[in-house]
Amino acid sequence: MEKRRCAGCRKLFHPRAQSPRQKFCADAECQRERKRRWQKARRAADPDYRDNDVQANRQWRRRHPEYWRAYRGEHPQSVIGNRDKQRQRDRARGREPPQRPLGGDLANEDVSILPFPIATGTYRMISVTGGDLANENACLVKIALLSGG
Repeated sequence: MEKRRCAGCRKLFHPRAQSPRQKFCADAECQRERKRRWQKARRAADPDYRDNDVQANRQWRRRHPEYWRAYRGEHPQSVIGNRDKQRQRDRARGREPPQRPLGGDLANEDVSILPFPIATGTYRMISVTGGDLANENACLVKIALLSGG
């Protein structure tokens, strides 16, 4: 029986006779990697799949609004690592890393958590980033008071 090298862990394995094109071993981590790669390819090739995936994620976030805040609170190293990666992406695009919003929340769209209420008035919103944050419809802006009301 032939042996193959796993595309995930690179170890040799015996493929199942029922799966002649098998590229991943049966290890759970390798199966997760196989599924991740399949989904990535499917999202790139199939706009309907991608749209359904976006909608499902959006619905999940609506049902679990505090999940990422709690996760970041329990995993401060993840927060630091994500900020470092965002700075690297910003530099690779040739721009200075933007100042982070007061709440520090970039992961969820339409987030606005301020430690103070915004006074009534006319404001100008100035775009600081170019829509390249974690989720679509997110934009980091500077708000300047033009006149009080």
